[in-house]
Amino acid sequence: MSFEIVEATIPDIQAALAAGEITSKELVLMYYERIADHDKNGLTINSVLEINPDALFIAESLDVERALQGPRGPMHGIPVLLKDNINTGDKMHTSAGSLALADSFAGEDAFIVTKLREAGAIIMGKANMTEFANFMTNGMPSGYSSRGGQVLNPYNISTPTGGSSAGSAVAVACNFCTVSVGTETSGSILNPGNLGSIVGIKPTVGMLSRSGILPLSNTQDTAGPMGRTVRDAVLLLNAMLGRDSSDAAMGTSVGRLHEDYTEFLDLNGLQGSRIGIPRDYYFEELTEEQLALFNASVDRMRELGATIIDPADIRTAREIKYSSVVLNEFKTSINAYLARLGPRAKVRTLKDIIDFNHAHPVETLRYGQATLIDAEYTSSGTLTEPQYLRDRATDLRLCKEQGIDATMKEHQLDALLFPADFGARITSRSGYPSIVVPSGYTSAGAPFGVTFSAQAYQEPLLIKLAYAYEQNYKVRKAPTLQSFI
Repeated sequence: MSFEIVEATIPDIQAALAAGEITSKELVLMYYERIADHDKNGLTINSVLEINPDALFIAESLDVERALQGPRGPMHGIPVLLKDNINTGDKMHTSAGSLALADSFAGEDAFIVTKLREAGAIIMGKANMTEFANFMTNGMPSGYSSRGGQVLNPYNISTPTGGSSAGSAVAVACNFCTVSVGTETSGSILNPGNLGSIVGIKPTVGMLSRSGILPLSNTQDTAGPMGRTVRDAVLLLNAMLGRDSSDAAMGTSVGRLHEDYTEFLDLNGLQGSRIGIPRDYYFEELTEEQLALFNASVDRMRELGATIIDPADIRTAREIKYSSVVLNEFKTSINAYLARLGPRAKVRTLKDIIDFNHAHPVETLRYGQATLIDAEYTSSGTLTEPQYLRDRATDLRLCKEQGIDATMKEHQLDALLFPADFGARITSRSGYPSIVVPSGYTSAGAPFGVTFSAQAYQEPLLIKLAYAYEQNYKVRKAPTLQSFI
């Protein structure tokens, strides 16, 4: 077969499908071979947690539909991996990487999965993830779960994968799937996207439905697309759009969404833009090599017509401390999710998970479960704690009104630019959108990206900026999957 799967984009695949060079069934089989050779053998990347037993049947049926009726749209016959905290009402489990939920089946698809199936996407399987979205314990490596084991970074074994959408990012980076879906509470799309040299879009909270996604925080959670190119990520984003009245956050999106975000893919999108760089605080952990990569990225943006305001510091950055919001919301959210599982579910509460882990310590407690215990025994589950209420108000004040909003107004900015995923803490607490794009590699081969961030529902602007940067300076390269540094 002449079709080359490595780095094939959605438009590449659709052109091959339309020309009869390949079928969706053959495409899935090609991904299977790569997973067998490199994910479960060879380097043992370990990014794919589960394969949909019906994937080939679904692919073949979509091939038949294409022949008889034509494609439904850009996602018709495209294989997608889902993070293991996203419900599928099929023969696959939804476990958040936990052995305590290894036998858990969702009763129905998550809302975004329903939309993907309607668009003709092939749900090929589930991706490994940091267990319970990195809310299991302290000191657990990113990309580790008791059910799936450790995901490895294909670029450099000493480089973390980033969490918690580690498998989703690495599978895309390694060309084990076309695109994937991750979730983010605080950096879980941006962090693995940066370390996997891929594009990750963390949408505004309220843009995509969270119904049917095993939760961490009611106020910060969102799903988001991950791909090797901005266009692919945007096409996946389009396919997940839809109004879900059962998700209260979606009420904020009324009148602020677009049907097709590919309209904003603009090669000249950086021309005339005003981009601010919050140097204070956000650059303290950069190495000299990473700083050089970031500054080179900024120079490229200037060459493409952007006005760079440097610095455009966020005055509240150093005031943003630990917040109890996620700790308190986790217990409330996870208990509500577990209570909705079918009558055969063995685990119905957070305490059940903790008890299961205590009963199977060798298998489940390699790194402990300190965070789960804190959530169970230091929060009421009713969100009435004075500290929670104060922290929620403080987060909004420091991160939104006096933070990002004030900085962008002061400097009349279109977007902020952060190195890697370093702005995730402030953007996640504000619920604001971000896009991470590949920007280069260190001498050790470790990926480095830059993140564009803006205010609520400014995805069109972020897509323009990210696409222009990506397309004019194509820096991404696929991992060799042959040797680690």
